[in-house]
Amino acid sequence: MLELDFISREDFKNHVANTIKTYDNTLKSIDLQSFNSNIIDPIKLTFDSKVYRKSIEEVIENELVRQRDKTNTNAIGYFHQNLFKYIKNCEVPQAGFDVIYTKPDGSKIYVEMKNKHNTMNSSSSQKTYMRMLNQILTEDNCNCYLVEIIAKRSQNITWAVSLDSDRVSNDRIKRVSIDKFYEEVTGNKNAFYLICKALPTIVDEIISENSGMSVEKDSVIEELKEKNPDVLKSLYLLAFSTYEGFKEECE
Repeated sequence: MLELDFISREDFKNHVANTIKTYDNTLKSIDLQSFNSNIIDPIKLTFDSKVYRKSIEEVIENELVRQRDKTNTNAIGYFHQNLFKYIKNCEVPQAGFDVIYTKPDGSKIYVEMKNKHNTMNSSSSQKTYMRMLNQILTEDNCNCYLVEIIAKRSQNITWAVSLDSDRVSNDRIKRVSIDKFYEEVTGNKNAFYLICKALPTIVDEIISENSGMSVEKDSVIEELKEKNPDVLKSLYLLAFSTYEGFKEECE
């Protein structure tokens, strides 16, 4: 039984279903052309294979998982941001800030949302901070939050950054963990916990209703073996086919 009083079961389930749909492309088989679209580094895979004592086939399987994981990170961003479409007094703009929350007194909170606390380098942090600074300077009755899904700790603190070697902060620009932001917009300090608690059940329910959902078999290893029975050698020939010494083997 869903225990959320700030979003309906129907809305939550539909949103989870829409998030799962964004996984569709990563369920499809990955062929060699797709696998090598950014040119796989066979030297790195050699080190990975030898150092971790794994077969080259196992290392390739791990790389396939990594490629899918990179794509699915966008799906998780979609989940966190767009869930606020269904929460009272919140909106998700088409562009600009990720979420805008209108408080009961009419003032607004403009939110930039990040999945992890370490996903922004100093340049990105400065750019985001300057955008927030511009927002609070042009709109008196507002605050700006950097909301982190996976923060170092539960927090709602003033965000300080270094600009031209100077430490800069403003009480209207905050660094907030996702649990504290949910608490502010719903009035329930356990709101994010309840979402996490309900999520596995809803995901299981949706997947059980879509029995055809499965990961297709990848063809990468078979295609590499067609090029050369030695899979590692095939990877080298794939990456360095025009390099001296390698091109002769490809002819």
